[in-house]
Amino acid sequence: MIREDRIELNERFVKVFKLLQERGDIIMNDRGGKGIGDFADKILGNRAYGHIVRAFLNPKDKRVIDYRHARLICQEYGVNESYLIDGLGTPFGIDLPQTTHYNNAAENGTGNILYTSVQAFAGASVAADNTFSAEENAYFAIPGIRGDGLVAFPIEGNSMEPEIMNGDIVICREVRSINEIKDNEIYAVKNNGSVNVKYVQRIYTKKGRLIELKLISANNLEHDPFNIEVNELTRLYKVTRKISQF
Repeated sequence: MIREDRIELNERFVKVFKLLQERGDIIMNDRGGKGIGDFADKILGNRAYGHIVRAFLNPKDKRVIDYRHARLICQEYGVNESYLIDGLGTPFGIDLPQTTHYNNAAENGTGNILYTSVQAFAGASVAADNTFSAEENAYFAIPGIRGDGLVAFPIEGNSMEPEIMNGDIVICREVRSINEIKDNEIYAVKNNGSVNVKYVQRIYTKKGRLIELKLISANNLEHDPFNIEVNELTRLYKVTRKISQF
């Protein structure tokens, strides 16, 4: 008989899998590296085990995921281990405000933009339950900026001057799929525990697969461009507004 904790683990896995699909990290019939066979290869060690993944997702099937494979999901896809393994916190450690939050903003006196520090946003100052403490973040609103998936944080350094100055606050909207980004526009790029606000250019293989991003500073006399590898943990946020100090 399957233990209750394993059943609950599998239920959380199903939720995480659906979120990864919504983010574009998993595309069921994709042949470009994001299909269910690719997922099975990364997690179960064999791309032919896609049928086992489908069994985990089927509530009528008795097969459930185990803790070892759940930890691999966390490593490969940047899932919050405390959530998937223990049911604590949120699936990805940071909850950007959703549409329902915005709709209730006028009533609860908060807003639709999450304000935090760049360190917390990068994941370096996450609390024990993998959420931000009240001292580290707050919600606010600005007239004319509507919708969900918005985060704001202060800029540290002069790499984007004169476009964005040291101490400016940037407001960014989460990009749901890396394929939606446009070259030579400014994004906050979250990758491997760090956040860079830069102009972005995409780098493809000869076969058309996106493998790297070139990050370019506005202050190119002091800061050279550099490339980062695109992986499952790479997240991009389009800079939509800046707030300058007066």
